[in-house]
Amino acid sequence: MNLQEIKKIMELFDNSDIAKFSIKQEGFELKLQKANASVSGAVTAIAPAPVAAISQTPVAESAPVATPSTPKDTSGHFITSPMVGTFYRSPSPGAAPYVNVGDTIKKGQTVAIIEAMKIMNEIEAEFDCRVVSIEVSDGQPVEFSTNLIKVEKL
Repeated sequence: MNLQEIKKIMELFDNSDIAKFSIKQEGFELKLQKANASVSGAVTAIAPAPVAAISQTPVAESAPVATPSTPKDTSGHFITSPMVGTFYRSPSPGAAPYVNVGDTIKKGQTVAIIEAMKIMNEIEAEFDCRVVSIEVSDGQPVEFSTNLIKVEKL
């Protein structure tokens, strides 16, 4: 799906009475939801997975990207995402997660994977620490600098 097709879909959605819209095509997913179903013209683009050109186009400027509404604690130390992609806690479906809450991890130890453009990128701890909480759900799209795992330095 190219940028012109995405713009056309968003324009048609904006001018319709539809409150929610979702499309999946060749590994690309686009979800649209109007901020208030009774008010036309307010369109919200929900994060695409995998990441596509939408997040870097004028379309994203005219349609705010929705973020999860669950408030997270932003104080303390975190292992953050070095890229845009999809977060995975384990090396494969059904496998044990790399880390769990309460685990002590060493500098350089793999703590998660971020999939970006069909490439699995291992995320490593930058210092010795203990896992306080996992901030992102398995399979959730993440942005650059998203807090993935809250840690306590040792």
